[in-house]
Amino acid sequence: MELLADVGGKPGVDCRGFCSYCYFKNVKDFKPFGCRFCSPLSEGCDYCERAIAEKYAGFKPLLRVAQDVHATLKMSSKDPEKVTISGGGDVSCYPDLLELAELLASLQVPIHLGYTSGKGFDSPQAAEKLINNNVREVSFTVFATDPGLRKRYMGDPTPEVSLQCLSTFCASSDVYAAAVIVPGVNDGDVLRKTCDDLEGMGARGLILMRFANHTKEGLILGNAPIMRDIESQPMESFKELVSSINDRYKLRVTGTPLWDPEIGSPFYVASNPEAHLPRTEKRATVITGAVAGPYLRSIFQRIAPNVNVVSTEKEIACLITLDDIQKLNLADMNETVIIPGRAMVHDKAATAALRADGVYRIVRRGPEQLTVDGEMSIGLRREEVLGLEVASFKELIRTINAIGT
Repeated sequence: MELLADVGGKPGVDCRGFCSYCYFKNVKDFKPFGCRFCSPLSEGCDYCERAIAEKYAGFKPLLRVAQDVHATLKMSSKDPEKVTISGGGDVSCYPDLLELAELLASLQVPIHLGYTSGKGFDSPQAAEKLINNNVREVSFTVFATDPGLRKRYMGDPTPEVSLQCLSTFCASSDVYAAAVIVPGVNDGDVLRKTCDDLEGMGARGLILMRFANHTKEGLILGNAPIMRDIESQPMESFKELVSSINDRYKLRVTGTPLWDPEIGSPFYVASNPEAHLPRTEKRATVITGAVAGPYLRSIFQRIAPNVNVVSTEKEIACLITLDDIQKLNLADMNETVIIPGRAMVHDKAATAALRADGVYRIVRRGPEQLTVDGEMSIGLRREEVLGLEVASFKELIRTINAIGT
């Protein structure tokens, strides 16, 4: 069991200010989208009204975090194998981080610091103290190892200290660095210097994150564009960048929303025809995002020739909203339609939109995920990714067999 110590925190507030490229920057008030957690009769729930925008009240008091952890331990029949400290703010900015680590160290299991940028570390000794309290894994948003760029684009008040802490973590724990790649800012020579430094420090891996700047790329909270003078990198160009960095360095390099050169994911199963997937002759339509579309078509041509895949303009399937579904051509839809499990749309609204031409269609959600992106696969083995995908596709085919025509 992996135990979570959620410290809360609000983006832009509990992280010493927004990074210039932050997904949550400029978020406006928005009407709840509806989602898989909503009541069948009403749009809106805690998840699609608050959680997706990480509208936390702020950091939780240490006592409350400790009580939550204790309650989870009492309810579980298994002993924890790892504890992750995470939240909506920057973990390094949590004022009681050291005290929390000292408390969790008593469990005698490794501690993982969830995504932190290091902006909250004012002393190089902060990393040493955390390591002495059993911190053994760190997810560190580096952006660049150029202190000036960190200061300008991340608002890091002490970039040299943050980088010293990163180096200390690398020497004694498994560090998976992350960098949102802003074209013309931290790519090219800057990225190569960052990779040289990370490799020299001893980092285990690097997750390259494609910068999203438009609604179709996932900015669904009314906050596009985030940076007006920046053009997003085309998806294929980003994939090539991930491959080129992976080829050049010994670091374990992955990308999100794609790709993982070592495993071949997302949709590793697409390039593995020997993977045992059930076949079906039932007829259905599967709606997905622009990134997953080509992969799913390849897979369904092999196992479900009567299933057609319809892609939205939205690139990421779990960020599909009602607007995306309303733009689709209903003539492309079969009488059974599967929407992504995590799509940000209410079931009732999606069904109404897909019956707008007067054709009665059965609309259901598919599995929560069919694959993993680089943020997840960087810590998995090839067989684990394949196993997850096979299980998810089996679940999807069972749904199609049950309600398809």
